[in-house]
Amino acid sequence: MKLKLILVAVFAVTAFSISHADTNWPRLRGADADGIAKRADIPLTWSDTENMAWKTALPGPGSSSPIVWGDKVFVICWSGYGDKPEAQDMTKLQRHLVCLSLADGKIIWDKTVPAAQPEDPYQGYITEHGYASSTPVTDGERVYAFFGKSGALAFDFDGKQLWQTDLGKMSARMRWGSAASPVLHKDMVIVNASDESRAIYALDKKTGSQVWKAEGGDTLQLAYSTPVLVPRDDMLDLVLAVPSELWALNPDTGKLRWYAVHGLPGNISPGVIVGADALYVTGGFPTSGTAAFSRAGGKGDVTAANKLWESASNSYVPTPILHEGRLHVINDKGFAFCLDAKTGAEVYRERALAGAADDGGGGRGRRGGGGDKPFYASPVMVNGKLYCVSRRSGTIVIGTGTSFEKLATNVIASDTSQFNATPAVSGNRLLLRSERFLYCVSGK
Repeated sequence: MKLKLILVAVFAVTAFSISHADTNWPRLRGADADGIAKRADIPLTWSDTENMAWKTALPGPGSSSPIVWGDKVFVICWSGYGDKPEAQDMTKLQRHLVCLSLADGKIIWDKTVPAAQPEDPYQGYITEHGYASSTPVTDGERVYAFFGKSGALAFDFDGKQLWQTDLGKMSARMRWGSAASPVLHKDMVIVNASDESRAIYALDKKTGSQVWKAEGGDTLQLAYSTPVLVPRDDMLDLVLAVPSELWALNPDTGKLRWYAVHGLPGNISPGVIVGADALYVTGGFPTSGTAAFSRAGGKGDVTAANKLWESASNSYVPTPILHEGRLHVINDKGFAFCLDAKTGAEVYRERALAGAADDGGGGRGRRGGGGDKPFYASPVMVNGKLYCVSRRSGTIVIGTGTSFEKLATNVIASDTSQFNATPAVSGNRLLLRSERFLYCVSGK
């Protein structure tokens, strides 16, 4: 009888652990920052009336992704300036951290933070994504957010603001605002404040006080990607793609361990993709491409020893998915393509959306400035299928084989606003965020 009780208890703990892991999506692109839902069951098709569990109006637009912990969803918005044609007073700009019920989408609380002034004016490219582009992160006790010139903040799960730390008031020369999302390491929150101070910070999770600061100078300018933690031997590297280079810092101290030259200048937005033996970086402007490096690390400049290959195929905004030895990409110009992760050879390239402009194909060519960008969101993978959220033409579901296979196109016809945010996955729920609403897609 005692043995039976022990087995029941072990089973209960195991079941709870699996359920806990499946439900939580605590940061941008999930717990492992790879965009892959390990165990999930998401419908292939949906619409306004099919497989739509709930829909909630948000207090303002934003490009940041929702995150999930337990029965709560957290998402960042902005309002007061630029969100409506008549909202022209910059001093009224504020950010919102919104907590919703995962079960029914009801707003539990909405906390607002006035923007530090002056902000970047709502003009030019900042109108493409606005003032809420950084995705929050949670450890299950607190939610940590980065509001650019308004700093980094922490809230508890009841919505109480615990601290706020200034990380600079500068602007990059393009004045596009912030995009990188905070990450957690031990008892620290790490923030890439490239736009605000050309530096990377580690803050104490409980107090917001500075643990370390890594100065990047102008090299860090226009580095909009979120750092990733990469295990190597008996250590972790904090890896960040910046214009023309790949950096690896000691996450405990902020000291540079090694760097490599990838040769992609200008803006770097997609995150570094981490494979079992290699790291992949994509993006760049006006010259763009994709490059692969060994995860072996080293000291100083490791370019010659660690660079594996380079390709003209690239993604300017969305971060690719690595699956079964292939990099799967849906780029900002509306092309789906697949690269062999070992060689960089292109497996296929197809227009994912009808009317997508030619993206240059082979040869490390120049990108044109401006123009329509049908995809901003990064794809997520569920059960071997890629869910790719376009900005205006619905969510395209494609296979992850060696040829292009479009499985579905799902349009929410009632919402004509843009969908810029990478979705989140929680068990059998897919959370989609537009400029107006948060949606929960579920077949069960």
